[in-house]
Amino acid sequence: MKTLSVIKIGGNVVDNPQALDAFLDDFTALPGSKILVHGGGVMASQTLLRLGIEPKMVEGRRITDEQTLKVAVSVYAGWLNKTIVAKLQARGCNAIGLSGADGSVIDSDIRPKEPIDYGFVGDIRAVDVKFLDMLMEQGLTPVLCAVTHDRKGTLLNTNADTIASRVARAMAAVRQVSLTFCFEKNGVLSDPEDGDSVIPSIDRETFRQMKATGAVSAGMIPKLDNAFSAIDAGVKRVIIKNSANLGRAIGTVIE
Repeated sequence: MKTLSVIKIGGNVVDNPQALDAFLDDFTALPGSKILVHGGGVMASQTLLRLGIEPKMVEGRRITDEQTLKVAVSVYAGWLNKTIVAKLQARGCNAIGLSGADGSVIDSDIRPKEPIDYGFVGDIRAVDVKFLDMLMEQGLTPVLCAVTHDRKGTLLNTNADTIASRVARAMAAVRQVSLTFCFEKNGVLSDPEDGDSVIPSIDRETFRQMKATGAVSAGMIPKLDNAFSAIDAGVKRVIIKNSANLGRAIGTVIE
């Protein structure tokens, strides 16, 4: 079975030109087929604030009203996606930038309004495995942003960690998949103030205890939820690590 690396990179890295360039060097050097999924929440929040709109988050997930959606799509599917694609092309990686609406590669249902009304936020319904596989067979590297669609003409803000997890899970039916969440930390930390306090591995019971005691931050909870969902669906390996360590065996392995 062919192998596939699904790599997700967070907004704090995407918004840092030096960190992004270093990461893209390592990403380009990865052997075999690969898919890059990127966020961009930091830049989206900064843009909202410049427009006088206060960003709203609940447990690490963004409340997306109509104005916030316009900003999110402009940032994620526009400037950031095409900047990353251009930088990969400069490195000899033949990338193609996609939202979920492009080729209908990812379609979603708008999230129910109860118990929390998240607004224009998508819960993924389907990933087009054949389409992604076809692109990679043609030598293209898909770069997916955090925007999907509902097949009814509405774009939806969709958590990038969830997109990475769902893409990895779907592709596991046809390839041997590894999933890596890259961000600005060295992994999941036992002490948020100590960047070297990396927890080498986390199982479900450890995660349950960490949530119960508040030892895991709100933004890390959806990342870990998605990591365990990927493992359950047949993804061979999930690791959470610093973007600077993409090619090194440093980080937190999810078991």
